[in-house]
Amino acid sequence: MHAYRSHTCADLNKTHVGQTVRLSGWVHRVRDHGGILFIDLRDHYGVTQVLADPDSAAFADVEKVRSEWVIRIDGEVKARDEGLVNPNIPTGEVEVFIRDLEVLGAADELPMPVFGDLDYPEETRLTYRFLDLRREKLHDNIMLRSKVIASLRRRMTEQGFNEFQTPILTASSPEGARDFLVPSRLHPGKFYALPQAPQQFKQLCMVAGFDRYFQIAPCFRDEDPRADRSPGEFYQLDMEMSFATQEDVFQVIEPVMRGVFEEFGGGRPVTPEFPRIAYRDAMLWYGSDKPDLRNPIRMQIVSEHFAGSGFKIFASLLEQDGTEIRAIPAPGGGSRKFCDRMNSFAQKEGLPGMGYIFWREDGEGMEAAGPLAKNIGPERTEAIRQQLGLGVGDAAFFLGGKPSAFQAVAGKARDEIGRELGLTEEGRFDFCWIVDFPMYEEDEETGALDFSHNPFSMPQGGLEALQSQAPLDVLGYQYDIVCNGVELSSGAVRNHKPEIMYEAFAKVGHSREFVDENFGGMLNAFRYGAPPHAGIAPGVDRMVMLLADAENIREVIMFPMNQRAEDLMMQAPSEATNEQLRDLGLRLIPSE
Repeated sequence: MHAYRSHTCADLNKTHVGQTVRLSGWVHRVRDHGGILFIDLRDHYGVTQVLADPDSAAFADVEKVRSEWVIRIDGEVKARDEGLVNPNIPTGEVEVFIRDLEVLGAADELPMPVFGDLDYPEETRLTYRFLDLRREKLHDNIMLRSKVIASLRRRMTEQGFNEFQTPILTASSPEGARDFLVPSRLHPGKFYALPQAPQQFKQLCMVAGFDRYFQIAPCFRDEDPRADRSPGEFYQLDMEMSFATQEDVFQVIEPVMRGVFEEFGGGRPVTPEFPRIAYRDAMLWYGSDKPDLRNPIRMQIVSEHFAGSGFKIFASLLEQDGTEIRAIPAPGGGSRKFCDRMNSFAQKEGLPGMGYIFWREDGEGMEAAGPLAKNIGPERTEAIRQQLGLGVGDAAFFLGGKPSAFQAVAGKARDEIGRELGLTEEGRFDFCWIVDFPMYEEDEETGALDFSHNPFSMPQGGLEALQSQAPLDVLGYQYDIVCNGVELSSGAVRNHKPEIMYEAFAKVGHSREFVDENFGGMLNAFRYGAPPHAGIAPGVDRMVMLLADAENIREVIMFPMNQRAEDLMMQAPSEATNEQLRDLGLRLIPSE
């Protein structure tokens, strides 16, 4: 017999009754039932109930074991009495009478329990992550992650993509976040950077003629953590393809994403065809470029109904350039109590409030109620109702001004209304593509232009568009994939022509020298015959987070950092020794 086990703790069933078996695992819990000691023995695969009575030669040893001790038992498989069968586990029809027990690894008193789902402080959970990972839900999340990655690899390989590894130690490049820098011992005073993404390398793969590349790529960004973003490092399904249009990328990625979410989504419906929504429309309809389409509410512009109206606040706003009034329909929200609650929500988000109208029964007809209805009159109110398709028991909320000042709050209000009124349909995965991003955005205070998305993107219309159109009118071949309000990835058709790249960067005030200095390796390659190419990089962590119904991304990462970007288990970051600093030619300056 094997030194540690003849079977795993998920293997045994009625066909093994009468056999002598050997199992090894952790003591999940110990129960004393009238002098008979029961142990739920757990390993990676499952749980088997083992037991000893006072007549067993191993009874004294069984009495000594405690939770999370690692033990090896030998024993005989017996069928459970019919009334004691546990249908919730594969081994629930049998149990093992212990004949011999060996302690393989005793455990100290636990700082946190493994059995059960008690909520423990994150600091404790991350300090003892090796214990936390033994808990069923977290263990299942990490196994789900492993299976998702295996599925992604298989699906990409089946579509003719080849997996390549790109460098981890590379050059710094300005890509929107802070780099992690690594000092060089061989080149004192110089630093490598950990890649924020394999962006330039995967494009160089295309120039090198590999045609279809992918990898499960680690990326490193010195960013502040959020619930959906891990500090330090994250993983993405990084892909690039040559001689490809935006549509080609969609045709590759849609079946991959749909397939993974159907495979691991527990039967929840997945969007059959991902709709394409222009960025401009997404911001108008949803107040966000990552809309949750499970919520059917679409905002609309209703400026014409307030221009010159008796509601002076909106009427005056509309006399200013670049302003508009938007309405958020709220089917079923037609009560003053609900409207007042949403008005308070807007105030907590930093706005003066939201105007509202709600419709209620009035005899055999209906009437519009609320301060706005009184100010603009029945004719305008009725026109608004008809435009929004509302009726008795419904409401509408209104925000005005320059869209950039209120649309983020409008998007949050839309989400809140959808949740409060039960309009947002849970238990499904609603995907979409956001397309036609503007190449540039303008800082409202300084008027300075900057890239709104990816500086390596091809502008729609190429060089001619950059030279003939106003910068804010130029659109890029840029696209995001969004699921349930979570941005899973950004991608783009790449700018593979040096003259277009120089012109694109010139629009934001960067010289040819700046472009050569920061992207010289890639530009140099483009001068030797670069194919048109495009790519995308869906985030693995966020995919698994959605599939696992996890509220925090740390619940799907094996060894995450905390909110302060610290690894409490390994005590990183840590101080370097003087010898290490001397080797690197570094000296620390004491902070004031």
